Amino acid sequence: MPLRIGLAGAGFVAPHHLKAWQRLHGRATVVAVADPKIEAARARARAFGVPAVYASVEEMLERERLDALDVASPRETHAHNCRLAADRGLAILCQKPLAPTLAEAEALVAEIGNRARLMVHENWRFRPHYRRIAGWLREGRIGGINSASMQALTSGLIVDASGRAPAIERQPMFATLERLLVMEVLIHHVDTLRFLLGPLALKRADIGRRCRLVRGEDQAIMVMATAKGREVTLIGDFTERRRPPVLFDYLQLLGTEGSIVFSGEIVRIIAGTRDEAVPADLPADYDASYLGALTHFLDRLDDGGSFETSPEDNLETLRIVEQVYS
Repeated sequence: MPLRIGLAGAGFVAPHHLKAWQRLHGRATVVAVADPKIEAARARARAFGVPAVYASVEEMLERERLDALDVASPRETHAHNCRLAADRGLAILCQKPLAPTLAEAEALVAEIGNRARLMVHENWRFRPHYRRIAGWLREGRIGGINSASMQALTSGLIVDASGRAPAIERQPMFATLERLLVMEVLIHHVDTLRFLLGPLALKRADIGRRCRLVRGEDQAIMVMATAKGREVTLIGDFTERRRPPVLFDYLQLLGTEGSIVFSGEIVRIIAGTRDEAVPADLPADYDASYLGALTHFLDRLDDGGSFETSPEDNLETLRIVEQVYS
């Protein structure tokens, strides 16, 4: 029998969760969605054929027979919803971050302990182009890492003549977040760099704000180091005029025996006499990242293995993020 999934949250990311769950219909099915904005929940339910709608997670958990809770609600509600599910012994898949601050996330992880299976829905590292790069690194294709740099640049928070910014039109909550670029966006990139390179330590960071429509930072520079002391730089800027309003990643890994560059829609590896360029279908990879994360969740529930994005692993990402704000 497919697992019965309850979805907490009907906002921006909910359709991506629901689309991926539909592709896993033989293994799991979303039977209910809950959101205080009940009309949003009803709209999602109609669009994806979800039979039940609730105005609160509490009501959904009380009335539905569930096997797992998929938490896709705002970050301020993550810990509360996870606790509700853990109290009922449900498996939990929780969108990043686990909580708005490291301290809250640590308290949540300690409280849940072994009472429930908990995985963080950190889908960026499940994008196929990053899985491909990880495979190349495991194979030692470019030798040891000498340095790494990553950029996340967009013009999405440049205000136009009408007083609007594309990133806010796409995700209105951007305007309200006190912790914006690093906690909401670059957290993905920190996690991906950790996935590719292993443990990282933050050496220094600087954040700033240019866009008058947001409360939080829209620029950040982070300098980290690998366990072997190799420098890793991460730059994010949502007010870069030379970039499109949609976010594109740039990654460069320089190794002792070659290099890997991901730019635009091409992943390129140069090692010895070999120069290979592999296309990346970014929209397809975006959908695949959600499917990959959900599939991993179900696989580990089936075999009892450890989640790749376990709470303990995600806390390491959150520690770096928290240090940026300290």
